Parts: sequence; C-alpha cells; structure tokens
Amino acid sequence: MQTEKVADHIINWLKEYATQAGMNGFVIGVSGGIDSAVTSTLCAKTGLRTLCLEMPIHQDKNQVTRAQKHIAELEHNFANVTSLEVNLTPVYESFRSTLPEEPQSDNLHLSLANTRARLRMTTLYYFAGLHKYLVAGTGNKVEDFGVGFYTKYGDGGVDLSPIADLLKSEVYELGKYLHIIDDIMQAAPTDGLFGDSRSDEDQIGANYDELEWAMTNTDFGKKSSDFTGREKNVIDIYTRLNTANRHKMLPIPVCEIPVHLKK
Repeated sequence: MQTEKVADHIINWLKEYATQAGMNGFVIGVSGGIDSAVTSTLCAKTGLRTLCLEMPIHQDKNQVTRAQKHIAELEHNFANVTSLEVNLTPVYESFRSTLPEEPQSDNLHLSLANTRARLRMTTLYYFAGLHKYLVAGTGNKVEDFGVGFYTKYGDGGVDLSPIADLLKSEVYELGKYLHIIDDIMQAAPTDGLFGDSRSDEDQIGANYDELEWAMTNTDFGKKSSDFTGREKNVIDIYTRLNTANRHKMLPIPVCEIPVHLKK
C-alpha cells in the first residue's frame, strides 16, 4: 500500500466532503484503539475543527489511559483539535434501572453492550448537531463489510466512513505512518463494550489477520470444505458471522407495493 498517498487521499476526501456539505468539521469517539486513533488523526490533518470525545461507561482503565494519551498528543500537534470527556456511566445505569429484570444470559449481556454503543452514538450526534460537525466512523473493512463486528445504530451510525475500505493490517500501516502512540499500536483490538479487557479475538474466535485471509478466500468463492484444520475453522467463523450480520451490511429492506395495489 502507498501509505502516504492513501493518507493524503483520505484527508482530501474528508475535507472536500465536509466543505461541500457546508459543515464545520468532525466529531469522533476516541476509544483508545487503533481505528479511532487513525480516524481522529486523519480528521485533524484536514485542518477543520475536530472534536474528540471520550465516552466511558464502566471502561477498562487501560482503554481510558490510551485514549487520553492519544488525545493529548493530537491537541499538542493540532490547534484545530479539542476534546471532551462525557461520562455516560450514570446515564447507562439509569437506563438499566428502568428496564424489567431479566435472567442472566448471553443475549442480555450482548443487548446491554450494544446499548452502550447506542448511547455513545446519541452523544456524538448531540455534539454534531450543536457545532455543525460530521460524525466520523471508525470501522475498518473487515468489521464493516466482512464479519459485521459493530453495533447497528451504535458505532455503525455515522455520517461518513474514512477507513472502511482499509483492512485492519492497512489501518496499522497508516497508524505507523501517522506516528500513533506505541500504547495503541501494540494493544490488542477491543470494542470496549463489556467493561473488561476482553479482546475482539476473544469475542470472534479469530484474529484480524485470519479474518482478512478468510475474507479474501471467500471473495474468490472458496468454501469451508476446501480447507482443513485451523483454516477450515476460520472460514467457518467468518462465514457464520458474515451471514448472521448481513442485516447490518445491506440496505434496510423496503416492502415495495405493487403499483396496481395503490390504484
């Protein structure tokens, strides 16, 4: 990948899009992970106003520390970057307290995790509306178009997606070029939605290098039966998640009414 040219292309694309839309800049949720670090840095490099939001909800301390270090680095290097912490833990707990009691289950834990992402999305759009900013998405290609590893109307609710055509390995290449801090470059990817240190790999069952490999092979029409051992397991994981999460990746289905029924 021609890293410098890719970075310049994204920066110019961001600036042109915001300018043509008559918007003042960008707002990004910074989590302490590589995707939000790269996205926020690219937005900062446009020269347009860039608001970095921390939105902890019972957040793991390491994630908070990484996010704070990254934001401090951006604010030191870019005069157009500002930041704000909005602690959403009380809001989340208040919401939980209004819900009926449910037995403990995987579905309950996942539903509550997705609620965190949707509270953050609502917060991002509050500030976007307040300052006439665009909400910049932080999803990469494997997450957004491979396994659908994001929350519908949560971190999937954005105005534009600067890195969604980049594989995770390519995001890391950009991170190196942009001098993202080592704490983030070396951290295990995590969505941070469960209030602990579990990684994306813990949840998915495969790492991003494996998922990229599976995405490439399934794009070429290969199936699980074409492989054995770990490769077969990874293809199975990728195919299962791609199928289960397709509702996130495809346009919302519209029930089209036949013309003769409207007469």
